[in-house]
Amino acid sequence: MFGNYTNQSVRARTPAEEDSGKKIPSHNKEYGFALGGPIIQDKAHFFATYEGKEFDQPISVIPGGPSTYTAGLPASARAQLGAASQPFKENLYFAKIDWEPTDRDRIEVTGKYRDETAVSGIGTGTAASASYSTKNTDKRYVIRWDHSADAWFNRLQATYENAFYTPTATNLGNGYVYTAFGSNDQQILATGAASPLASQNKGQKGPSLQDDFTFNNIEWHGDHVIKMGAKIKWVRLTAQDAGEFNPQFFFDTTPDGTATTPYKVLFPLSTPGMSPVASTIDRQIGAYIQDDWKVDDHLTLNLGVRWDYEVTPSYHDFVTPAGVVAAINSQDPAAPTGQTYAQSLALGGVNVNDYISNGHNRHPPRYNFQPRFGFAYDINGDEEHVIHGGAGRSYDRDLYQILQLEQTKSVLSQPTINFINANHACTPGPTCIPWDPVYLTGLNTLQALVASSNTGKEVDMITNNLKTPYSDQISLGMRNKIGEWNTDVTVQSVKSFDGLVFQLGNRYPDGSFWKNKSQPWGNGIPGYGSLIIADNGLKTKTTQVLVSAEKPYTAESHWGVTVAYTYTKSRFNHDTQDLTDQYAFDAATIHDYPFIPGPTAKHRLVTTGTVDGPWGLLFAAKLTLATPTASVNNACYDAVNSPNGCVPLTVVPPGTGKFLVGGKVFGYRDLDLQVTKNFKVWDNLSAYVRLDVLNVFNWKNYNDYLTDFGSNGVLNRNSVVYNPVGNIIDVPRTLKLTAGIRF
Repeated sequence: MFGNYTNQSVRARTPAEEDSGKKIPSHNKEYGFALGGPIIQDKAHFFATYEGKEFDQPISVIPGGPSTYTAGLPASARAQLGAASQPFKENLYFAKIDWEPTDRDRIEVTGKYRDETAVSGIGTGTAASASYSTKNTDKRYVIRWDHSADAWFNRLQATYENAFYTPTATNLGNGYVYTAFGSNDQQILATGAASPLASQNKGQKGPSLQDDFTFNNIEWHGDHVIKMGAKIKWVRLTAQDAGEFNPQFFFDTTPDGTATTPYKVLFPLSTPGMSPVASTIDRQIGAYIQDDWKVDDHLTLNLGVRWDYEVTPSYHDFVTPAGVVAAINSQDPAAPTGQTYAQSLALGGVNVNDYISNGHNRHPPRYNFQPRFGFAYDINGDEEHVIHGGAGRSYDRDLYQILQLEQTKSVLSQPTINFINANHACTPGPTCIPWDPVYLTGLNTLQALVASSNTGKEVDMITNNLKTPYSDQISLGMRNKIGEWNTDVTVQSVKSFDGLVFQLGNRYPDGSFWKNKSQPWGNGIPGYGSLIIADNGLKTKTTQVLVSAEKPYTAESHWGVTVAYTYTKSRFNHDTQDLTDQYAFDAATIHDYPFIPGPTAKHRLVTTGTVDGPWGLLFAAKLTLATPTASVNNACYDAVNSPNGCVPLTVVPPGTGKFLVGGKVFGYRDLDLQVTKNFKVWDNLSAYVRLDVLNVFNWKNYNDYLTDFGSNGVLNRNSVVYNPVGNIIDVPRTLKLTAGIRF
């Protein structure tokens, strides 16, 4: 049994709180218990745990663009900048019963239930009023049978899972999005109510069956341990991508003020009689075989291969709506007479037939074989100096939350209506109309503009030749035992390919993607909205050098130390800080993006120490140092050599502090201290008390950036710095007291 508690009175102020002069109420509670014992002596046992967490964490609301725009925001929006809080609550239950009917058999039944609620979406560019409330539930039940024989072991396991993720907008009403004038909708601040895209319902439930078989002590040119297994999984996948509420009005903002009328609005529009929830039975099959081969006292090899196969009917059997196909092959209203929209796309390098599905021209990949090789060479045969390495391929999955967009976007779309505006050119028509204040009065008024047609409906289309994303990894290193110390030096490289990414399919009538420094957002499918196409093409490359040394803590020596250093070099073909972002609209195709450094810290050092103290106290410390994390962005500075005035860019901001000596070279610094006291109460009853001091020196580990890349074709990299009133990684200096009992 254990419990701890902290609140704002035992922590330092965040940068935003220092700026405002007051703290936001916050707290951190953790509590729980574990209980176990015999049901039948030496035959059956039970074990149960419960853990509860309640957080109310401080967070900073800061502008999503250059801070100079803050002064131009309306007073009501400006008042929502600064310190805010994000509540979180979790309940985690776990129970297990095991039974050994024979000396060779063990049956185990487990159940797990996780329930989480949180408020999310607050921070950079988003005020608390535009947040969303999230509920996560995860139920998982497992029955497992282990059987052992003299030369083999088998584990048969059946699982049933039921997990759902359901974010919902915290408030209902109009959303107001203030964007930087002259940018590609760069969001300065969103207020009012969260986008309809913030409300989702995604989950999966269903059974799986897995069997793993191990042969022991096979002798052939050494000793072999052969492992093989297979897994079959049937799960119903469910996804709803948006809610039918909260239209979003976009306003131009400059450092001098905000426009009085919006230049566009985005809102949800459902198709009568059709469900906005997509559902499919996903079938997954996997099999593997592996050989742990001890050739002799020096050389050990690990050889294996895995195969995976997955069928997602909602993608493979999907039929592109006939109305969409007809519209694509109709006259492009912006092109010369006789030129279809498909021909305009072709001029821009987009063969739309690669995305039109008839229900029979999509096939799941059948040859996702993943070979793996590893070795360890013990130089002296005494495990003191070992050279190790390996290489292998592993396949990821195209998640259903992406594949379902073809279906859900056609049922619950998010049309965009542009308002005739001198600063945002559009051709008068169904999606380009004069502004009227009546549009602020409710969602029904906006839906009536396009209710009788498909006008403004976004059309998502995924390539028919969908590949499975995969990664190739190779590593080489050496472990050494020198006295009481264990050391390791390893170099590894990971390259990932074929990540799925959504791009803007629209093209101007001459096939161009950029014209007058503007993308063809207004040149969507005739009678519909924009065309969004998905292809494989995201790539990442990461090289790391890992160096570590450890002197393990023992009761005899009374102390222990670990030191770990990591050098990281990463590159990818995107322009966002978020490596999971699957939207790339700033170039015609993903292949037009250059490879740029990723958002990682180049150098990172972590060291820990443990030492016995007087009166039975145990002292521990952890020091973490890292160089600044690179900022990745689409840097817009009206560059004459770039058709859109923007280029993907990575900038490393200057460090914010030093450690003992040197200049401001670190972007992250943290020193945590801990002292623990154990008590024996009586017999098998004991207790412990632990005091943690987190971030002892209250170092500010900034997580947000000030980005103003320049103007008039002049790039200013030096202008990218950490935001001194933005969010920080981890916590300010905080005291935490934990107590527990064991029996």
